[in-house]
Amino acid sequence: MVKPARTVRPRTRVPIMSTAVDNVSMSETLDLIESFIAQGKPHLIVTANVDHLMLLEKNEAFRAAYARADLITCDSIPLKWALSILGRPIKERVAGADLIGPLCARAAQRGIKLFFLGAAPGVAAKAKEVLERRYPGLNIVGTYAPPVMPLQELLRDQESIRRVREARPDVLLVAFGAPKQEIWLDAMRDDLGVPVGIGVGAAFDFAAGVIKRAPAWVQNAGLEWLWRLLQEPRRLWRRYFLMDARFVFFVIKEKLRRLFAKR
Repeated sequence: MVKPARTVRPRTRVPIMSTAVDNVSMSETLDLIESFIAQGKPHLIVTANVDHLMLLEKNEAFRAAYARADLITCDSIPLKWALSILGRPIKERVAGADLIGPLCARAAQRGIKLFFLGAAPGVAAKAKEVLERRYPGLNIVGTYAPPVMPLQELLRDQESIRRVREARPDVLLVAFGAPKQEIWLDAMRDDLGVPVGIGVGAAFDFAAGVIKRAPAWVQNAGLEWLWRLLQEPRRLWRRYFLMDARFVFFVIKEKLRRLFAKR
């Protein structure tokens, strides 16, 4: 069993809409993952972004998964900005796509076993190949891309569970897309026998080079959503222009409410 490399500091949760975000850095997130592994029992990590916040408003199962999550990181520069505007600043953005590299580096150093589940056929296997070459000593004990199916069918499917249980990883990274990956991990946490489960969205696609990640300056400018939209306009336009635009109005309304409350 992996033992934590260092003592984990207490952390605070910063409220936002119907959830809250843990005020943690990337380094603290990695330390917490090691602590969760050492504890042995199942833990769920979710990475909050604006799209998640909008989905939480109308998806009860997604809200339940968030409510039971052991760690909620900030996956979004716009969300980080919003928290600062509302007087609730956090240390750092810890996105699923950003986490995978430092996690693989830590895993290679500390003997942590990973499993990649999801994405299109061949993508997780390609990501495994790329990352094991980049981080010598990294042990990705398995990959599997289940057939695309509705969530209710996926919750009844046993093949993913069988493969993960046989591989016995310390950390399971799941790329089914939100909210499916978080709901599935929450529902299956006791069946999987894995200390840490994390929904990582498009992280395997980025690692495998299937989808090109936005340059750092685009990410830092809070425009990664626009980069993604230009790559996949037909799939993403509704998310960004119809769903996520409501978040801007929430932040403005909440900021005005706080200003008037002080008078």
